[in-house]
Amino acid sequence: MKYKDNKNRCKWCNPQNETYIRYHDEEWGQPSYEDKYLYEMLILESFQAGLSWECILNKREAFREAFDNFDIDKIINYDNNKIHELLENPKIIRNKLKINATINNSKIFKKIQQEYGTFYNYLKTFTQEQIIYETDKTTNQLSDVLSKDLQKRGMKFVGSTIIYSYLQAIGIIYSHGKECFLYKEENKANKGELNDKQHSKLFI
Repeated sequence: MKYKDNKNRCKWCNPQNETYIRYHDEEWGQPSYEDKYLYEMLILESFQAGLSWECILNKREAFREAFDNFDIDKIINYDNNKIHELLENPKIIRNKLKINATINNSKIFKKIQQEYGTFYNYLKTFTQEQIIYETDKTTNQLSDVLSKDLQKRGMKFVGSTIIYSYLQAIGIIYSHGKECFLYKEENKANKGELNDKQHSKLFI
């Protein structure tokens, strides 16, 4: 099925979903490093586990409403009454494990901010501010190492596949396919392998 504007897009994009098209064109893969955005996307990606990103994106506004516009200071203090409220909300993914993980992950996200100043500063210790250009992958060495560190810190639903998707979303991994009008040539000097500084994180 063709798009109304006759532009070619990544194979995963749905020509019938305008929300998905806008996300693909204007947001996915664009460098976005403000902590509030990084936090929101990490929470949404954790809810994606076992589901499609399109499903999560369609519920994004409902998630924002249900989770106090992703106000981390409110979320870390959610109690059983709030959890019950979320479990009764048909507009979001009503998975108790993921809701509990959101609260837990938020507390760890906050600790990382306190340790590094910002969550992006933490990410930079792995990425060295490099953008990786690659397509047709679901994990790489960077996502493996970052996932391992987040899990070591206690985060849940942050396996390598989820973290790879997260890194794609926030623009650290640029994955628009060759068929897509947003495709960019791969940086030959950076193919998803870690440099010496990044590789050292494996042994922390």
